[in-house]
Amino acid sequence: MPPSVEEVLTYSKPTEGFCVPLSANTYNIVFHSFKIRDMENNKCLFEIDGDKEPEAGENQSQVATHPSVDEDPEAAVRTIRYNFASDFLKCKTIGTKLVFSVGEKPVPNFRMIERHYFKEKLIKSFDFAFGFCIPNSTNSWEAIYDLPELTKEAEAEIIANPFGTKSDSFYFVDGELVMHNKAEYAYNA
Repeated sequence: MPPSVEEVLTYSKPTEGFCVPLSANTYNIVFHSFKIRDMENNKCLFEIDGDKEPEAGENQSQVATHPSVDEDPEAAVRTIRYNFASDFLKCKTIGTKLVFSVGEKPVPNFRMIERHYFKEKLIKSFDFAFGFCIPNSTNSWEAIYDLPELTKEAEAEIIANPFGTKSDSFYFVDGELVMHNKAEYAYNA
């Protein structure tokens, strides 16, 4: 049985595997593009648009990859590995914009809970409610994140441990978990 909203909010370390199969996405929610920007200067830190080819040289310092399909086909679809410049860790507030579509069913009370961990310890949790999505619609979801302030020692430790920072993103519709994705992060000096 998939975890409830209340259960997800108690997680203190990354999950082992995925909490629901891909088939749980009966609403046919599909992500099309994703952008991260520094809210202080509006600088784009990362952008990917699955509906178009990236331009040459675009986002070369913020490459996102997926695990090998040969290793685990489901993880390859649901896990992303980000390589950010180390100055990303100095950002105080970031904005993210996600463009997604939904299928033929209405999507009531769409909610995302994102839990971020470093070395198996929770460092930040975000909880966003999108609300209602009409059937066969394309929607954009912009969220503002206040990032935790890091000591110089913590920042150095995160940089020294590529992909030691992880997140679980849980997507609920009307309180039911319908999607679960993972990310891993490296911050290169």
